[in-house]
Amino acid sequence: MSNWLEQLERELDQRLSAFLSQNPVQEQLFKQQHLVDRVRSLQRQRQQLQQEAEELRKQLLALAADVRAWTERTKRARRAGEQELSRRAEQHLNGLMDQGRSQWTDLADLGRRFKEVDQQLSDLSRQQSSKSSSLEQDWALFEAEQELEQLRRDSGLS
Repeated sequence: MSNWLEQLERELDQRLSAFLSQNPVQEQLFKQQHLVDRVRSLQRQRQQLQQEAEELRKQLLALAADVRAWTERTKRARRAGEQELSRRAEQHLNGLMDQGRSQWTDLADLGRRFKEVDQQLSDLSRQQSSKSSSLEQDWALFEAEQELEQLRRDSGLS
């Protein structure tokens, strides 16, 4: 079944390629739409990364408050001579610290991914601006060809 689907997909790709090669204006519009879709996708991804980073920052702030509280509790237990309670509080504090380090690593990873998406958006923006001038030229050529064809028909040459 998957072989049949792959064959169908190849056939459709070939037909689309043939159609686009015979219709350069449509090919240009297809490429332009692909760029627009890619930009939208990257913008959504960028927004999602921003939301994730904001949520992670909130979690880190809450975790920092927990670390401060448990640091103070550990000190109080030690000062009171409660060794067992102090040890358990310190273990909990170490767990919170590990969690914080992990979240900082996650936040750094989100920052790296955000920069990558931002770079891709910048690249596509440059690509779109150069393509739009090319599209204008291609469209002017298309219109000129259409007018020439109409003149040929009107004069009986075609």
